[in-house]
Order: sequence, then structure tokens, then C-alpha cells
Amino acid sequence: MKKNLLYAAFTALILLLCLIPSLGMLLAPRGGEAGGNQALSRAPALRDAEGRWNPKYLSQIQDYAGDNFYLRQEMITAWSALNAQGLHSSITEDVVLGSDGWLYFADTLPDYAGLDPMSEREIFSAARNLSLMAEYCEGQGAKFLFTVAPNKNSLYWSNMPDLTLPAARQPHNAKRLAEELSLWGLEGNYLDFFSLFREQEETLYFKTDSHWNSKGAACAADAINQALGRSSYYSEGPFTPEAVHKGDLYDMLYPAGSGLEEDPVYGGQLTIEYDVPIRSAENLTIMTHGGGEGSLLMFRDSFGNNLYPYLADSFDTALFSRSMPYRLDLVSQREADYVVAELVERNLRYLIQNVPVMPAPRREVPGDFTVYGSGVNFSMEPSEDLPGYALATVSTAPAGRVFPESNSPVLVTASDGNAYEAFLLEGDSAGLYLPEGVRPLGVAYRSLKAPG
Repeated sequence: MKKNLLYAAFTALILLLCLIPSLGMLLAPRGGEAGGNQALSRAPALRDAEGRWNPKYLSQIQDYAGDNFYLRQEMITAWSALNAQGLHSSITEDVVLGSDGWLYFADTLPDYAGLDPMSEREIFSAARNLSLMAEYCEGQGAKFLFTVAPNKNSLYWSNMPDLTLPAARQPHNAKRLAEELSLWGLEGNYLDFFSLFREQEETLYFKTDSHWNSKGAACAADAINQALGRSSYYSEGPFTPEAVHKGDLYDMLYPAGSGLEEDPVYGGQLTIEYDVPIRSAENLTIMTHGGGEGSLLMFRDSFGNNLYPYLADSFDTALFSRSMPYRLDLVSQREADYVVAELVERNLRYLIQNVPVMPAPRREVPGDFTVYGSGVNFSMEPSEDLPGYALATVSTAPAGRVFPESNSPVLVTASDGNAYEAFLLEGDSAGLYLPEGVRPLGVAYRSLKAPG
């Protein structure tokens, strides 16, 4: 009898433990937030706003329960710590465990290992697109500057795990793009952050985050100002190390963790007034007034979170945008004196995935270009951002034709008798903004020689 009671008590204990995650949801419901960049499912409704039954309710409630059971984050954190300490393995494919507590973002591995490099045509296309952006901005009276925020393991690789790398790796995409821009005489429109950070004696990126720290951002701000013909000295400080930063990679691994990393916090005074209050540095648009002179339009990504306050202080007015594609139509609206585009190394393909919002420049068709009018299919979409224009996209290999040479621009012939240069996109396509009422008729480019 005593033995049976022990079995019953043990079984009841196991059942109770299994019920805690579900019962806890009734006592401490939550949802919508998670560690890192993960978004948790929210509780579904039986009916929609119009009173109709929700046919996906059962599947949605299953997703909600899976994402929001009681102590979920704590259990994930404990399991992650057990794997990291015992097996030195990451439970999430987004985070790579390095040595000495260093964490790396897995999306940077292709760049680090030299896998899946951009093709010669793609590098040319990215450089050509940047040249069109520079041409347009400078035509509006604004200086244009492009810079690449290095992946952490491109600068600090000594703590990366041992990987089997290809025997012969060509230079990374960022270096190849910089060399292509240099060939075109666009050195003045490119700022080399790789050399800047490699020249610094101290580590300017976080160990548990994929980004630069506050002092690294200050160095970047000084370099941007210098490249724009201005001066600032934010990197001279003062800086005070404070354990105030929770790394994004740490948060992915340990969503319930409380570990904080030291950040050299800037102790100088920054004069910043926000035109519109912001929720956080992640805001899609941030508009400021500062203590400097001139107007800045900056396109940035998450590396701009620590960077923008220094630049906001440097200019009289500034607009920081995370929009993609780049809203170059804002150059004239903001009467910008300077336009800066910052893009992290791992996302360089963004340059050939999006058509910047700007009127396409007119061109004369060179004599060595072949014009294709038949078999060319355009898609047209009126633009909400650029009134009076429509976005046209087209394949650059019309049916039965040959592709452009790797270093050939693509022009679009139009019904108004003009030719316009298109932005070059991946997948052998192109896109451009044409005035409404102007119909694209064909494409023109230097063709590859036919086989044989």
C-alpha cells in the first residue's frame, strides 16, 4: 500500500509540473514580446471586427499557447545556458557561440566564410546604382556619401569558432564593391569603415551584440563628418564604462537573462530636439534639430541606433530613415545639404533588390548598345511616394535575347522619345521611375556575344 501511495504521489507531481505552463497562462497571461527579434503570437479572437467567425481560431490558439505558455522564456533561457555551458552549442540558428563569451550573428557567416559571393554583374550593379544615387543627390545640391558598417567577425574574428573555409576565397563583397567604386572615381562618395576600425587599438563592438558600442558609434560619426568636409570630436569623449547594455544576441539566447555588458557611455553634452517624439531608436523615421549647421538626410539600419544622436547634434536639421527602398525624393523636400546611406555588410544585396525613389535620369543611347523592342514585358505601378511618376520593372533578358554584359548599364526607351537609365536589380531585371503618361517601349544595353 505504501509503495502504491508513493507511485501515486510521484505521478501526481509529474502531472502537476506538466500542468504548470498551461495553468500559469491563466494566472499570468502575456504575449507579443520575446527575446531578440522574435515576435510572439497574440491571443486570437473568435470573431473579427465585423462579427464574423474566425475560421483560423483553432490553429491560432495553438500558436498562441506554444508561444506564451507560463515560464516559457525562463525555460528557454535555462535550456540555452545548459547547452552553451555543457555542449558549447547554440539552441538558436541565429547565434554563433564564440570563445571567451563572444557571440556572433549567424547571418554574417556567408561573408565570413566567403560563401555565396556576389557575382561580377551584381557588384557592378550595386556600384552603378550608387553612382545614380550620387548623381541625383548632387544634382539637387547635396553631397552624397555611402558607407558599410562591418560585420563584427570581419573586424574581430579571433573569437570565432574554427570553421572549414574554402581554400581560395575571393575578397569579400564590401571590398570588391569599394574597389569598383574606386575604378569609377567615386572614392569621395565612399567611406571605408573597415580601415577606420582596424586602426583602433581598442575593441569598439560589443561581445554579446552584433553592433558597435557607443564609442564605436562616436568614431563612425567623426569619420562621417570628416568625409563630408566637416569636423567633430565625439570619439575623444569623455566616456564612462557602465554595465547598461543588454546585447541583441544575448537576448536571443537568454530571453529571461539579466546579464548586462559594459558600454562606454558618452559623457559629453548632445544638443538634440525631436521634431516628433519617438518611441525608441528603432523608429522608422527620426527628425531632429541640433546644435550644428546644415541639413542631413541619412538612410540607416540598426547600426544607426547608437550613431544617430552624434550626427543629430552635428547638424541644424536631420532626418534619419530606415525606409527601404531609399526615399531620395526627400532630398528636395528636406532641402538636404548632405545625404548619407549606411548599410551593414551582410545586407549589401539590398542595393540590387530595391529601386530608390527618384526620377530616372535621361540618357542618350550609345552606338554600341543594342535596342530590344519586341518580347519586352514591363510591369507598371503608380508611385505613392513620387507623385506624377510610376515604377516600371522589366527583365533585362527579353524572350529569345541575350543578357547584358557584366559592365553594361540598362536603358529604357520610352514613348516620349527619350531613353532613361534604370537601376539594376538581381535576377537580371531592372527598375526605374518614369513620368506618368510615358510608356516604356524597350530596353537597350551592350549584349553578351552569342555562344559560338
